[in-house]
Amino acid sequence: MEIDQAISYVAYLLPAILVGLVAYYFFKGHTANEEGRRRYLVQQEAQKNIIPMRLQAYERITILLERIDPNRLLVRVIPLSQDLDAYESLLIRNIEQEYDHNISQQIYVSQECWNLINAAKNATIHIIRQGVMHEKKGTPDTMRQWLLANFMEDITPSQKALAYIRKEVSELF
Repeated sequence: MEIDQAISYVAYLLPAILVGLVAYYFFKGHTANEEGRRRYLVQQEAQKNIIPMRLQAYERITILLERIDPNRLLVRVIPLSQDLDAYESLLIRNIEQEYDHNISQQIYVSQECWNLINAAKNATIHIIRQGVMHEKKGTPDTMRQWLLANFMEDITPSQKALAYIRKEVSELF
């Protein structure tokens, strides 16, 4: 009699257990699907806000690179005196100020892109120092002429970084 009673309890409980397990897996799958859908909608909404901010960052970085391009920098920043070292300091300070003004833009671009921007800045400073070393006895004007003559035809570090930025922006779309 006890065995019959145990079997009858199992017979009553087995369908309930099976229904419970099926319901558990159904709700687990449904919950995971809803969570994925919510995450997708949040991400899609964030993209609407982030892409314009990233594009603005690329624009600001483009302006930075254009302003520190040796060919543009030497024309824009004129010497205040005939002291070559003072002009070198003025140019480097100008580059550093432009860079510092845009340093926050690094959070919107890839690490590789930011590394190229750093490299362009450092290479531009190196080019200026190279010009000062070449024209050690000269004036700021002769140094400017020498740099413009020697680097006018070359691809500048800023131009290389700008090419990479164009590539990275084109991958956004």
